[in-house]
Amino acid sequence: MSEPFKFFEQSPHSPEIAARFPDLHPPFDQTAAVAEANRCLYCFDAPCTTACPTHIDVPRFIKKIATDNVEGSAKTILDSNILGESCARACPVNVLCEGACVMHRYNKQPIAIGRLQRFAMESIAYHEYPLPFRPAPDTGKSVALIGAGPASLACASELRRRGIRAVVYDSNTLPGGLNTYGVAEYKLTLSASLREVDRVAHLGVEFHMKTTVDADMLDRLESEHDAIFLGVGLGAIHRLGLDREEMGGVTNALTLIADYKRGATTGMSGRVVVIGAGNTAIDAANASVRLGADEVTMVYRRGPHQMSAFDFEYEHAKQEGVRFLWHVQPVGLKGNGKVEAVRLERLESRTDGSLVAVPNSAFELSAEHVVLAIGQSTHTELLGGGEAKPEKVKLERGRILIDRATGQTTNPRYFAGGDCTNGGREVVDAVADGKRAGTAMAAWLLGAADGGQNA
Repeated sequence: MSEPFKFFEQSPHSPEIAARFPDLHPPFDQTAAVAEANRCLYCFDAPCTTACPTHIDVPRFIKKIATDNVEGSAKTILDSNILGESCARACPVNVLCEGACVMHRYNKQPIAIGRLQRFAMESIAYHEYPLPFRPAPDTGKSVALIGAGPASLACASELRRRGIRAVVYDSNTLPGGLNTYGVAEYKLTLSASLREVDRVAHLGVEFHMKTTVDADMLDRLESEHDAIFLGVGLGAIHRLGLDREEMGGVTNALTLIADYKRGATTGMSGRVVVIGAGNTAIDAANASVRLGADEVTMVYRRGPHQMSAFDFEYEHAKQEGVRFLWHVQPVGLKGNGKVEAVRLERLESRTDGSLVAVPNSAFELSAEHVVLAIGQSTHTELLGGGEAKPEKVKLERGRILIDRATGQTTNPRYFAGGDCTNGGREVVDAVADGKRAGTAMAAWLLGAADGGQNA
């Protein structure tokens, strides 16, 4: 059995970063939590539960807060979502559980489900054994999980719950995937992510970090384990394909976020241009503001109504002081070893929705930092391909093709979930994928008609 708080103790502590990235939504104290919990109508057919991809029994956990049973509340959450703390902090509750709250029908503020969930989870953060279940007796079966992000953690939890050995492999130093390295610190701290990983480790999940799984190692793991779970996420952020893109000052959003979360970056100066308009681009722009940049501008080739970021993220960025330039695209970088400016040209839309450059519209935008946030490549090289090594599983547009009900791929011994199958959604979607796959893998491995629920 893994020791509790094994990874949490490795969390770097930077008082400067903590000061620059205070909680976006401060946690409830007990008085505020109980008062908010008592606003809930405890709906029998709760739409909030239906809206949650992991189907947490929201009325039940809130009722337990109202009746001063906070530990029971936390265990209700964990029974459905092993990463309940991360999801409480990082989920877009505005468009999920809180967005479905019946209070909207009465023109009232929805119940603050996310903050109540965080309150419950943090109340048992340092309990010796905070889970509502323990591993079942060993079945003799084992699964290798590639990647240590939310999908793999959720899958591993379900496997251990059913007595199946779960061994996680990841190239990073610390587990948690984007929860640890890629979510803005004011939403989810690195330490909170690692504390949650320790909860999973406490189930007896084994971790092999700093381990890159390539095609040859995957063959070996296939021979050593009964099944494989692929939670490999996505690859590197796309590049612009422009000259001088290797200059100093040019980075990408995920690197920027990871660097400050692990303490490698504690401040920025000068002007920053963020290219892209998704939620990760917003996080990078807000981070640049908080790290001390003089001016932060996001540039996007379409308009605000076409950006992929949530509306509330856009509004937050404006409040942080981020500027926006719409209908422009980068066509060049200026600098001599260090970026000095981005050359942009204006775009206009045709009636068919395509974009064309406006003639003679190019201009320069000064910048000491350029941050790329224009989507990520796929990351499936380890699966083979070509005559020498046929693909282990079928891919569709670079994504791993799965049965959405079970997570099983076209190769029955392989299951998958998270960003490598859906192209990049939310933490809670990855958790839901891992949970479904873990249950289905257990059923497949053990031949249990009930999916191992009685294990």
